[in-house]
Amino acid sequence: MNPLPANSEVVAPLTGPRAWLRQGENLVLCSILVALMVLPLLEAFLRRAFHSGIPGATALVQHCTLLIGMLGGALAARDSRLLAMSALPTILPPKWKVFAALFSGTVATTIALFLTIAGIEFVKSERDSGNFLIGHLPIWWIQTVTPIGFALVTWRLLWNASAKWWGRAVVFVASATLVWLATHPPTDPAKLVWPAIATLLIATVLGSPIFVTLGGAAMILFWGDDLPIASIPLDHYRLVTNATLPTIPLFTLAGYLLAEGGASKRLVGVFQALFGSFRGGPAIVTALVCAFFTSFTGASGVTILAMGGLLMPVLLAARYSERDALGLLTGSGALGLLFPPSLPLILYAIIAGSKAQAAGVTIEKMFLAGLLPGLLLVGLTAWWGVSRGPKNDDRPKFCGTTARAAIWEAKFELAVPFVALLALFGGFATPVEAAAVTALYVFIATVFIHRDLELTTDIPRVLTECGLLVGGVLMILGVALGLTNYLVDAQIPAKAVEWVTGTIHSKWVFLLVLNVLLLLVGCFMDTFSAIVVVVPLLVPLGSAYGIDPLHLGIIFLANMELGLLAPTVGINIFLASYRFKKPVMEVSRAVLPMQGVLVVGVLLITYFPPLTTWLPGWLGR
Repeated sequence: MNPLPANSEVVAPLTGPRAWLRQGENLVLCSILVALMVLPLLEAFLRRAFHSGIPGATALVQHCTLLIGMLGGALAARDSRLLAMSALPTILPPKWKVFAALFSGTVATTIALFLTIAGIEFVKSERDSGNFLIGHLPIWWIQTVTPIGFALVTWRLLWNASAKWWGRAVVFVASATLVWLATHPPTDPAKLVWPAIATLLIATVLGSPIFVTLGGAAMILFWGDDLPIASIPLDHYRLVTNATLPTIPLFTLAGYLLAEGGASKRLVGVFQALFGSFRGGPAIVTALVCAFFTSFTGASGVTILAMGGLLMPVLLAARYSERDALGLLTGSGALGLLFPPSLPLILYAIIAGSKAQAAGVTIEKMFLAGLLPGLLLVGLTAWWGVSRGPKNDDRPKFCGTTARAAIWEAKFELAVPFVALLALFGGFATPVEAAAVTALYVFIATVFIHRDLELTTDIPRVLTECGLLVGGVLMILGVALGLTNYLVDAQIPAKAVEWVTGTIHSKWVFLLVLNVLLLLVGCFMDTFSAIVVVVPLLVPLGSAYGIDPLHLGIIFLANMELGLLAPTVGINIFLASYRFKKPVMEVSRAVLPMQGVLVVGVLLITYFPPLTTWLPGWLGR
């Protein structure tokens, strides 16, 4: 995913009513995030202390996630920070960049407008159902945030398509024309599906957000079959209000608090004190620190952008070549995806667990399944880094006193994974409550113990940044489910199982083909949307070949890690190029050895299932 603004021009600070509006939107988003953290904690306390709880607490928490998703997405659109798959617009010449922004902006505005219309139809149908959220509060009242959110996104996509009024006018007229053609097709819509899909793909390459690509594909297919598009916001609503989905914004909040505070320096200090005396010690430090932060943010790009400036000088000071340091940092960015409480692990459990073939998949089991494969990939990365380390004798000697002091200084950060796992596996908290406990613990440690962040100035900024990322991700997930359900209704999974099992008879050959296909998926799709779209197709296939769904999930995510490093197309390549100001081709060459090492790790994970299944099975007994 590309978290960088499509338009990187320097913009003057806002003043007047627009500044007040911006601050008000940020404040509302921050307040909802705080409520999302406090409600599960209060519910858990009342349940244990007084054997009672807050009426409708679960529903309120679920709909807080809906609010964060829509408002965060609208704010991400406001700041031109909706996640995109293509980084091509950043390297285009100025004139082509203007054309790309107008074309992609037109398509994005049109799709978002149709999502708004679909959202209105969805709310109308829910209003007629007469359902209530809690007490006598009609549920459709809060569901109106769906069309409102999409409407805000529509307006901001139009506004940000160009910095000039003439450009906005062009996008408005072109979008209106597309709407008219869609509602008054010159021929049978079924004949226009593939030209429309091709236009959508071009817009994606030119910078349209991921949610536009997936939501647009779903709407075009529904339109071609003359099906109601209101089912897309309905699927969006069902996914975003899933009972365990609030864990995603809560664990992300914990990760952002750690990354924005001084935790990174303290953790680097600990690992340097422990491993700095070894040959290649800085490489071990890099692998461990990157894995730690990615496991909480769930976004390798955040790790590269946040930790690159801190770790690159450490590697260069240890006399690593610039090429090796660049490859190591770029490759290490995605290492934490298999460690709890990684967001892809949670999302895979939610999506796969809803299928009959993988009904036993839970968040707890996915956390356990990812531990040993994650350690394998970290170990292989560290081994490669050690092998590339300079052969010299001027390494600092190990000092027990220094190591103990560093560990004591970072004791609260080192305890974070144990807090999360203890809350989750201790039997006294649900996954959402465990995520809330983790977020609260990190908040207290960061603000009141270490005083890394100021409560009144830094915390609102961090909460807003977290909300923007989560909102962009949830918007992708919701519309992606609409596309997935269309594929399921078209019996694509069943047809795929029939064709693949009739063509490939060996389980091991199937696993090899699966790795190749997943690597391609990881090159061109972000991890979150790939889980929602691809996993429902894969689970029946895995079941047909007798593959444990936990094993299938770890294979899937390990390949997603590889896809992030694919030369010239992997998003981590572009992020490292941006962060370290190096050409894309130079970064691609630097990361090739690391990718080769991780390929070995993925093959070991694929063909040695106990690496994944032993720990969940042992602790499950």
